[in-house]
Amino acid sequence: MGNSKPHFNVAAAIILKNDRVLITKRLKGSHLEGFWEFPGGKQEKGESLEDCLEREIDEELGLKIRANNSLLIVNHDYGFKSISIYVFDCTIIAGEPRALQCLEIRWVDPADLEKFEFPPPDLKIIELLNL
Repeated sequence: MGNSKPHFNVAAAIILKNDRVLITKRLKGSHLEGFWEFPGGKQEKGESLEDCLEREIDEELGLKIRANNSLLIVNHDYGFKSISIYVFDCTIIAGEPRALQCLEIRWVDPADLEKFEFPPPDLKIIELLNL
């Protein structure tokens, strides 16, 4: 019997400024509402991961970024769906981040990330940032 569980590719941005990383809080009513995360979103059909990330960051934060190199891929199974998070190092091209499609945004010292509640797959990203 085939696996009918949906799988999603997600692109996530590591955006640094003054040695602080940008994190966002998920909207109420969304999957994992109230958790903090690295900004990004689901890849649409026919779009590259870099294009996905640049589009999502523009929609969520009103920020123009460039997705540079891929840092990490995190695979996670939630039971009812599975995801692969492709984490990219990003550069801000224009704008200041605004909470357009998230509850809140913060610039955080990577060493302080453990004080925030993140979904399980994001913990691997935090480990990478604190190496």
